[in-house]
Amino acid sequence: MRLAGKVAIITGSARGIGAAFAKGFAKEGAKVVVADVRDGAATVGAITGAGGEAVYVKTDVTVQAECDAAAKVAAERFGGIDILVNDAGVLVTIKHFMEVTSEEWMEVMKINTLGPFQCIKAVFPYMRDKGGKVINISSGTVFEGAPGLPQYIASKGAVMAMTRGMARDLGEYRINVNAIAPGFTHSEGGDEFDRNKKFPDVPLDEVQLPGRCFKEPVYPDDLVGTAVYLASDDSRMVTGQLILHDGGMTMH
Repeated sequence: MRLAGKVAIITGSARGIGAAFAKGFAKEGAKVVVADVRDGAATVGAITGAGGEAVYVKTDVTVQAECDAAAKVAAERFGGIDILVNDAGVLVTIKHFMEVTSEEWMEVMKINTLGPFQCIKAVFPYMRDKGGKVINISSGTVFEGAPGLPQYIASKGAVMAMTRGMARDLGEYRINVNAIAPGFTHSEGGDEFDRNKKFPDVPLDEVQLPGRCFKEPVYPDDLVGTAVYLASDDSRMVTGQLILHDGGMTMH
């Protein structure tokens, strides 16, 4: 098992892509802290039911004290922190940019960009002396320039930039910082996003699949292998990088 003996905090892991990460990491031997504002009992139950170890900590990533509390639980329950996956985030409704308020813009930035930064600050004291892995979740929309999502794209573009800056800051501590940029993924949140958009008036698969190299939908489990690679010793010398995971829709 590639993550045997490792301890991972995975934010936003009560459902969707985060839950797939949590279960996939546990299958590879990691002990997992499910950190989410939503109830993470189902994810914890799936992991423990399969013989793994996991604990849920209610965590609002916009509150530094709650990020710190999740890190403390990980260290006290499992003996340390080796991996942080910053998956918690908020999707928005595709709509004309003139309908996006300044308040909505700032709220999205607070959750999607400030949240990961605060979680990195929370785990740093536990990784400082032994190294670790940080995996941020950006978005393929940063490269697509998708219309109707200015606040979301800005927040995820900032995550990509922050990943590179934090890789420089944390390199001397042997902490790898990388990012994954998924394309449209059929998770609970992704499907809600698709249903609630104001345009286009067709399912997003009809828009996206023609532009992909692989003409098929993407699901949360498809992302797990990439995350495990970035969390494992296989990526020991990989840092400050972003891996696009969108079926070949965008190439850069």
